[in-house]
Amino acid sequence: MVKSFNVISPVDGSIYVQRAFAANGQIDKRLDKAVKAFGSWKQTSMAERKKLCRKAVEWMLQHAPQLGEELTWQMGRPIQFASKEITGSFAERAEYMLEIAEDALADVSLHSGDATTRYIRRVPHGVVLVLAPWNYPYLTAVNTVIPALMAGNCVVLKHATQTPLCAEAFEKAFKAAGVPEGVLQAIHMDHNQVAGVVRDSRIHYVSFTGSVVGGTAIEAAMAGKFIGSGLELGGKDP
Repeated sequence: MVKSFNVISPVDGSIYVQRAFAANGQIDKRLDKAVKAFGSWKQTSMAERKKLCRKAVEWMLQHAPQLGEELTWQMGRPIQFASKEITGSFAERAEYMLEIAEDALADVSLHSGDATTRYIRRVPHGVVLVLAPWNYPYLTAVNTVIPALMAGNCVVLKHATQTPLCAEAFEKAFKAAGVPEGVLQAIHMDHNQVAGVVRDSRIHYVSFTGSVVGGTAIEAAMAGKFIGSGLELGGKDP
């Protein structure tokens, strides 16, 4: 039996939206799809990735009023401020990261005294799992989504159960932009499913924003995999 969850709106205590957690078989298929998409996505040019990511950002900006209203009902931010997360910090951060990507990811030449050419080259990890919180769901997610995609990775995105429509909006935006299938996918999962995906060999990097308890669980699930992670945990101005 597929489990579901309700988003209880802090606006009036009503059930704003209901979503089903993905079945384990669905998760498995999506991970396979991400791995398959990575093979071709990492070969795309920096210019093509930038063009598609920028189109996705533009889609978000065009739909900012609707997304802002949805955000208010999901997590309670005053309506006059809700869409500004998208039109302000989200858009500014995305544009900055798109502009610096080529220089940031360029080869680093190393000087040598002989005829040998030495350089450092950055290569994509593979499939990046992004676990985003409810409080700034667009800003915190784009902090990883754009850099991951620009570097040639594929992304599996899971938002907090309080803001599931934000993950769906990301998927819609990149689909509308023409990003190939499997490059960015949103999945609704419970905590046990997240731990299973973190342990899965098809995940090559984990980005998590949330509580210290959550970060501890992520680290435990990653044990022995020797993969990278970015953990922004609870606290004052981390």
